[in-house]
Amino acid sequence: MIILRQAQDGKWCLGHVFHMNNIRNFTIIAHIDHGKSTLADRMIEVTNTVEARKMKDQVLDNMELERERGITIKMQPVRMAWTPSHSEAPNNKSQTTNNSKYILNLIDTPGHIDFSYEVSRALKAVEGSLLLVDSTQGVQAQTLTTLAMARDAGLVIIPVVTKTDMPHARTDEIKGEIATLLDVDVSTVLTVSGKTGDGVPELLDAIIDRIPAPKPVDAVSEFRSMVFDFQYSNHRGVVVYIRVLDGSIKKGDNLIFKVSGKTFSALEVGIFAPDEKPVETLGAGEIGYIVTGIKSPGVARVGDTVASLKDTLKPYGGYEDPKPVVWASVYPESQDDFTPLKQALARLKLSDSSLSFEEETSGALGRGFRCGLLGMLHLEIVTERLRREFDLELIVTTPSITYVVEDRQGKKKTVYSPIMFPDDGSVVKVFEPWVTLTIITPHAYTGAIMQNLYEHEGEVIHSEIFGETRTSYTVNMPLRELMRNFFDEMKSISQGFASLSYEIGDMKEADVVRLDLLVAEELVPAFSRIVSKRRVDIEGKEAVEKLYKILPRQMIVTKIQARSQGRIISSKTLSAMKKDVTAHLYGGDITRKMKLREKQKKGKKKMQARGKVNIPHSVFMKMMRGGE
Repeated sequence: MIILRQAQDGKWCLGHVFHMNNIRNFTIIAHIDHGKSTLADRMIEVTNTVEARKMKDQVLDNMELERERGITIKMQPVRMAWTPSHSEAPNNKSQTTNNSKYILNLIDTPGHIDFSYEVSRALKAVEGSLLLVDSTQGVQAQTLTTLAMARDAGLVIIPVVTKTDMPHARTDEIKGEIATLLDVDVSTVLTVSGKTGDGVPELLDAIIDRIPAPKPVDAVSEFRSMVFDFQYSNHRGVVVYIRVLDGSIKKGDNLIFKVSGKTFSALEVGIFAPDEKPVETLGAGEIGYIVTGIKSPGVARVGDTVASLKDTLKPYGGYEDPKPVVWASVYPESQDDFTPLKQALARLKLSDSSLSFEEETSGALGRGFRCGLLGMLHLEIVTERLRREFDLELIVTTPSITYVVEDRQGKKKTVYSPIMFPDDGSVVKVFEPWVTLTIITPHAYTGAIMQNLYEHEGEVIHSEIFGETRTSYTVNMPLRELMRNFFDEMKSISQGFASLSYEIGDMKEADVVRLDLLVAEELVPAFSRIVSKRRVDIEGKEAVEKLYKILPRQMIVTKIQARSQGRIISSKTLSAMKKDVTAHLYGGDITRKMKLREKQKKGKKKMQARGKVNIPHSVFMKMMRGGE
C-alpha cells in the first residue's frame, strides 16, 4: 500500500492509504495533432494536479522546441488523484472501496511516427490506453500503427472522440468508424472536448471502470522495477523513471542495475505531479523516479531492471534496441568544438534513447560523428537541440540510409554514408531497405496520390474502403524515396487530409548511384547523396540550382557542379563580389585608376588560385531540409 495524500497546494505527503487496486496506469495514443496534450491539460486541470494560476497550455511539454512546434517530442509522466462520481467501479467491485480516491498515472506520448519508440516504451509501463481520434479528421494511419502496438502489449483500449466542440465535427460518424475498427458497441466510444473540458470527468471515471489495476509481476517482496526512461542532472546524476513491478522502495535503499551490475543508494524517490515531488515510499504498481547519483555514462539503459541488492531473480524482459532508419554525419564547424560535441551527444543520448552515434573522420570536414536516427524530423530535432542547448555550430550532411553493396569478388559491405558509396564501377549489386506504407485518404485525392506514388517508385499491394468517404492503401516503397520529401508532397496533394505511417521491411536490390556536388571544383562530402539512376540528371540539376540560389557570393568566382558516374551533369557559375577600388579617387590622370584596377586584377587572380569558399551553417541546413 502507498501512504500518501495530495494537499491543496498539490504536494504529496504522508496521509491517505492507497492500495494497488486504487491505481490506474494509462497512456494516450493518437495521430499527431489530434489533441493529446490538450486533453492531458484538461485532465490535470480537472483533478487539480496543478494550481489554476500555474496552468498553461502544453503543461507536460517542457522543451522549448515542443512549445514552438506544438508537438510532443519527449514522453512525460504525470500523477493525478481522482474520486469517481459513482460510489463503486462496476468492473472492479471486488477490488475497490466506496467513495475511495484513485491514483491515475498518465504517460503523455508523442504522435509523430519518428518518435514511435517513445510510445512503445510507455506502453510497457501501463495497463491501458486511450485511443484518441479527432472528430474532424477521423482515424488516421498513425492511429492504426499505435493501436496495433497497444494491442500487442495487451492493453485495454478506451476509444475516445475529441474536438467535439468544433463546428465541423462529425462526431457520430467518427464514433461509428472507431466502433467498427475496434469491433465494439458504438455506445462504448466516449466523447470529449480538450478545449472546453466537456466529458473529461466522465472519461476519468471510465478510466477507473475499464482499465484494470496493476498486479505484481513476480509476486516477491523484494523491490523490482523497470526503467522506461531516464534523465541526467549535473548535480544529481542519472534520474531513472521507473514502473515498480514488485515490493517497495524508500530513500536510502541499496539498489542495483541488473544488466550493468552497477550498485547505488537511492538519494531520492518521488513521483511526477507533474514536476518531480519527493515521497517517502514507492510501491508496486506505481510510476515514479529514483535519483541515483551516478554520473558515469552507459550505466543506465532503457529496459534495465532496478532492484534491491537482495533480489536474486533475473532481469525483467526489457525493450528491443531501436533500429536507426536515417543516418547523417554531424561535424563541428570548428574542430576545437569536437570534444564539446562528443559530450553534448552523450548528454543528449541520456534523454533520447533512440539516438545512436559513433566517431568518424572526413578528409574535408575533419573529425565528427555518424548519427543514427529514426526519421527526418528526429534528425532535425536532434541538430536543433545541439545548437540551442549546447551552443554548437554544426555541419550536417545530407541524410542517408544503409545500403549493402556487393563487389565483383562477391564480397558484401554495409555503407552508412554516401561519401563511402563506391563510384568507380566496382559494384555489381546494391541492396536497400524498403518500407510498407499505410495511407488513408479521401476518395477525391486518389488520382493525384497514385501519380505521386509512381514518381516515388511505390507499389500498391492492397486497398480497401475505409469508412464511407476514405480509402486505405498498403504500399511498398524504397525508404530512399520516402525520404525524398514524400511526406510533404502527400500533405500538399491531399490538402492535409491524407495520413500515412510506415514500417521498415526487407532489403531489396536497388538501381542507385552516388551524386556529388562540387563547389569551386572541390568535393563537399556533406552534399553527397545516393539517388535513383533514372533520376540522377533531374536531381543533379535541382541540387545545383538550389545551391546556386542559397550560397552567398564569395570574393572569388565560384563554380557549382553536380557529378555522377565520372561525368558532370549540371554546372552553374556564381559571380564574385565586386568592389570599385577607384571610387575614392577624384580628378587627376586616368592612369591612376588604371594602375589600381591592374593591381586589383592581379590580386583577384591570386585569390582565385588560393582562395577557399566559405559555406555557412545555414546553407547546410537548408540543403538538408530541402528548403530555401
